[in-house]
Amino acid sequence: MRERVKRPPSSTMTESFWKPKTDSAVEHRFSHELWIHLVHVRMLEKQGIVSSSHCSDISAVIVELEDLGAGVLEIDGTVEDLYSYTERYLARRLGPDVGGRLHTGRSRNDLGATSGRMVLRETMLRLLSEFARLRHAVLDLAEDHRETVMPGYTHCQHAQPITMGYYFLAFADHLQRDWHRCMEALRHTNQSPLGAGALAGTSFPLDRVYCAENLAFDGLLETAYDAVSSRDDGQEATAALAVLMTAVSRLAVDLQSWSTQEFGFIELADEHSSVSSIMPQKKNPICLEHLRAEAARVTGCLTAALAVAKNTTFSEVIDGAAGVETPVREAAEITIRSLRLMTEVLERMSVFPERMAISAARGFGTATELADTMVRDFGLSFRTSHNIVAAVVGKAIGNGKRADQITVCDVIDAGQAVLGRRLDISEASLRQALNPVLNVARRDIIGGPAPHVVSECLRDRRKVLSDHRAMIDAMQTKIRESRAAVFARERAGGLG
Repeated sequence: MRERVKRPPSSTMTESFWKPKTDSAVEHRFSHELWIHLVHVRMLEKQGIVSSSHCSDISAVIVELEDLGAGVLEIDGTVEDLYSYTERYLARRLGPDVGGRLHTGRSRNDLGATSGRMVLRETMLRLLSEFARLRHAVLDLAEDHRETVMPGYTHCQHAQPITMGYYFLAFADHLQRDWHRCMEALRHTNQSPLGAGALAGTSFPLDRVYCAENLAFDGLLETAYDAVSSRDDGQEATAALAVLMTAVSRLAVDLQSWSTQEFGFIELADEHSSVSSIMPQKKNPICLEHLRAEAARVTGCLTAALAVAKNTTFSEVIDGAAGVETPVREAAEITIRSLRLMTEVLERMSVFPERMAISAARGFGTATELADTMVRDFGLSFRTSHNIVAAVVGKAIGNGKRADQITVCDVIDAGQAVLGRRLDISEASLRQALNPVLNVARRDIIGGPAPHVVSECLRDRRKVLSDHRAMIDAMQTKIRESRAAVFARERAGGLG
């Protein structure tokens, strides 16, 4: 296999490049490449390019390899890659004339591009299955806590009352968009490069559509040059995972804040926490710190996936067309583990609604509703009302009062100071305006936190998630059944 190159790879070159490349291919690509070989050789037979007897002989050895495993290839560092070892095995079993016919009309370029996409397809489907579990856990929290009132925050300060369910509904919507990004990357991945050859196709009458269909691809990367030159599917997948993990990291930040004594909104399960070697009171939420670090690593993988292709020619080159595979695989494995861990954290943490309700009542998040009430009751402009309530809040804070301790007199005094006249707000109106539960209930427009609005949204989100799960299940079934059918056909005697 090194006809133009007379000497074998140096030991340094082998250890630095060929051995890691071959070891990775054996681990991740071997079964995919056997599938490709069977489909390709039967396509050669169907098209009359290679005789049926030769194709049957080759297919029998490939099925044998499926049964025996990659260990029989005797990988010793003397040839360059997995396919070279496979072809050497075929030549030893069948002779070089028959064994050498498998590669007719094909290059390692389109073979590698095809198996690489199959690996990424399988990985993304596995990731999406784990992702669906996280989305389900988030929707369950949104459902269970749609009436659990808590402070909403902007700039890490009390903003307006919301519910914990509303918070997790919002996060579920982010995850739903993340899912679409991952699915779009998967859709772009699931296109077949096979038949592209080295870069310009081949003069043999290949049936590329036959190969794509039997390998469970959705279609073709039609232009051969693009098919072997591009791995933007891996870059897109890594970008989608980096966005997803950034969201997971932001959730981890909130959960860690909520688990402090200052908040006391939640407590993580013991199995997700650590202790201090010196301070006996500590229960450290290290899983959340770990998830934040993992998100940073995925961002690093995205940088690597882009950087290996930057300033390379638009052609089949090791760094530009194949270098993305290591960072995208690392990003995917990190993300799969992280999604699994975050799902478990959410399912097992304890929630303390009473602490949330107290915080919502004592903070000044109800100030907006008080301003809205004065607009309705006194016909003021919102800006005037805003200034009056700001004076009320400022005086309350200065006097060490909580929001739920504001009185009618406080409002009257502020109105007199700002507007120059009395605003005789009723005790009932004031108490309703300062009630976090009523604040939430009144915000019942589309997208608001009112519990019945959240419930309606959740019904839609659960239906979408169910459809997404069915889509993934169908795709996994198609791939599994397509592969099984190809090997079953060979074991039954091939095309004839």
